[in-house]
Amino acid sequence: MARLLQAPPKFLPSEWDIANKMQRASTESQKSRSERVIAESQRLLDEIEKTTQKTHSDVNKKIEQRREEIKFWKQELDNKLEQTVHETEVLLTFKTRLEKSLESCKEPLIIAQKCLLNRQKRAGIDLVHDEVEQELVKEAEVLQGVIALLGRTLEQTNEQIRLNRSAKYNLEMDLKDKFTALMIDDYCASLTNNTPDSRYADSAVKTEGNFVSPEDWIDFSNLNVEKADKQRNNSLALRALIDGILSQTANDMRKQREVVDVAFRNQVKEVKDAKHKLETLLAMVMDETASQEKNIAALKKAIADKEGPVKVAQTRLEARNHRPNVELCYDTAQYRLMSEVQEITKNIQRLKDMLAQAEAELKGLSRRQLSLEEEIQVKENTLYIDEVLCMQMRESVYINNF
Repeated sequence: MARLLQAPPKFLPSEWDIANKMQRASTESQKSRSERVIAESQRLLDEIEKTTQKTHSDVNKKIEQRREEIKFWKQELDNKLEQTVHETEVLLTFKTRLEKSLESCKEPLIIAQKCLLNRQKRAGIDLVHDEVEQELVKEAEVLQGVIALLGRTLEQTNEQIRLNRSAKYNLEMDLKDKFTALMIDDYCASLTNNTPDSRYADSAVKTEGNFVSPEDWIDFSNLNVEKADKQRNNSLALRALIDGILSQTANDMRKQREVVDVAFRNQVKEVKDAKHKLETLLAMVMDETASQEKNIAALKKAIADKEGPVKVAQTRLEARNHRPNVELCYDTAQYRLMSEVQEITKNIQRLKDMLAQAEAELKGLSRRQLSLEEEIQVKENTLYIDEVLCMQMRESVYINNF
């Protein structure tokens, strides 16, 4: 208990003196450091103020330069946009010409196909792949080729219009962004340290995001300008191509139409000549048919006249076959009866063969007469198809220039 109430240890005078000296030294050292910090702070304040003023001035200069760059590219884009819009409007008129030309090809093609279809109704030998059909097929192919070419050109024109409008859209979007950027930089240029709506925006200091380099920025607008120029040049070339195609296709269709018309006229004349010759042959066949009918009647009478003799001979043979026993002898009479039956039968067969031949010839003449009559009808049908249906229908065909 006595130890617990013992007084704390006491320091020596020397220790007390050392402690006081250390306090003075520490305080002086702290003061010296504080003075150095104050001096350094003042230098830093002066330096930062100068740097801030310089940087602020440089930023203002850069913003002004940027505004001029934006104005330059905005003017370039405006010019290209105006050119692109004008070229697209002109190309739309060429598209209309193509559409009208394409529409005008449909009726001639339908008529050519109707002619081909009508001529399929020709009968017999007249269903021939003649010059008219060859030229009609060629005409249909020419028209189909023209339609296909105009269709492809129209598709190409539509695609070029789409590309022009795409270039126009890119220019407009770029112009819109340039306008927005110019407004923003105008606003930035107007800001000062005393502007009321200045505020902290720590997040804006970050460089992460969709920032592009100045080179990429220039390349972007330059690319839009180059694309617009390219599409405009392509559009000019396409318009020249369209002019050439419209002129050439119209000439080709007119030329082929005239070739077909000439072939029709020649064919009608040829069919009329053939019909006249067939009518001459028909008269000759009818005369020969009458002669053959008389010949057949004579042959039939001769065959009928031989029925009596053959019946008598066969009846005799039948009767003698009933002789009894040894009397059934193959004697001279039996031999001669057999010969008679064979002879009459052979002669009748010869007459029948000749009759069959004569009847066959009569049938042949009848077939020939029928064939000639049918052929004459075929020629009449052909003339009706070519001269009435086709040639009159083709009179309405007219090829326009667009």
